[in-house]
Amino acid sequence: MKLLAAFIFLSILTACQMSCSKGNDCPYTFYIGTYTGGDSKGIYQCMLKRDGVLQDIVLASELDNPSFLALSKDRNYLLAISEVSSEDNEGSIVSYAVRKDTLEFVSRTTSGGAHPCFIAVNDDGYVLAANYTGGNIGLVRMNENGRLSDLLDLKQHTGQGPTDRQKGPHAHSAWFLPGEQEVIAVDLGTDELWFYHLDTMSQILIPEEQEKLGMAPGAGPRHVAFHPDGKWIYVINELSCTVTQVLKGNKGKYEIRSSISTLPDGYKEPNTCADIHLSPDGKFLYASNRGHNSLAIYSVNKHDGTLTAVGYQPVHGSWPRNFALSPDGKYLLVANQRSDNIVSFRRDEQTGMLEYLDETETPSPVCIVFHN
Repeated sequence: MKLLAAFIFLSILTACQMSCSKGNDCPYTFYIGTYTGGDSKGIYQCMLKRDGVLQDIVLASELDNPSFLALSKDRNYLLAISEVSSEDNEGSIVSYAVRKDTLEFVSRTTSGGAHPCFIAVNDDGYVLAANYTGGNIGLVRMNENGRLSDLLDLKQHTGQGPTDRQKGPHAHSAWFLPGEQEVIAVDLGTDELWFYHLDTMSQILIPEEQEKLGMAPGAGPRHVAFHPDGKWIYVINELSCTVTQVLKGNKGKYEIRSSISTLPDGYKEPNTCADIHLSPDGKFLYASNRGHNSLAIYSVNKHDGTLTAVGYQPVHGSWPRNFALSPDGKYLLVANQRSDNIVSFRRDEQTGMLEYLDETETPSPVCIVFHN
């Protein structure tokens, strides 16, 4: 049956590539990162049709725990981190050439620390890896042929927070600011954003004058979302289940503006947050709740960037780890880690609300990246 499903998928993909050639009827292709302790074997490929229907997934490449993915600017190369089970070992960054219906291995290099959980690449091919257990940020570079360099730099975080999850630094993500050489690293263990400048001459990360910005004690910051206007940054706090708005003040220093809960009033059951994204027009923000098993939906005030909760969408599954909006902003896909499914929703661009459309079985999905 798996061979039959793969044959059908590839037949559909080939037919679509021959008939639509980037037309409005072409399905979107996306890749899925997973945890491989159970039924999963690595990175999977799937298609989202323009009516929101999902095609069956196929295995694109075998890899141990490819829990986060990123694509190069030209979309010709896919990057994946590979976690390891031992705290004494370093994780890996793996690069693939994107072919029509498969991923072709190009190279592998160290992430610089144990249990990498996030990867990002900028327009010049510089790659950041956030190592959760290592509590550090690794820097490498990918050349025009997709080959990764050795480790160029490693920045070790220090400190801790007040909860049992925060006995040391836990770098959870690292981001290139859009169009700039500035880097923001998010550390769940220290409750801080760390700021660096990428020096392309020496190929190292240099701490900014404002080295850090603290979140609330015990917040556990995890991911960020950048407003398309460049005015505001939103931080999803995993442990406190809040979203914090950050802006750059008149003196060029980052400062906290406000925070808002990701949960409805009265909800008291256990919950942690995972992912955060803005709609392409910047009018709505979405955040995932693991436990409440929902996406919190906020409207964004166009004048000051403050958030107002407008709804909570059940994800039709358990433990929504990562989610992604389609390139046209009309659909939103959720990776439900514990219920082994990817769910598609139609997004109302006027209200921000979501409507359930379809789902497909996927083993332990934790990351979604659209290719086209």
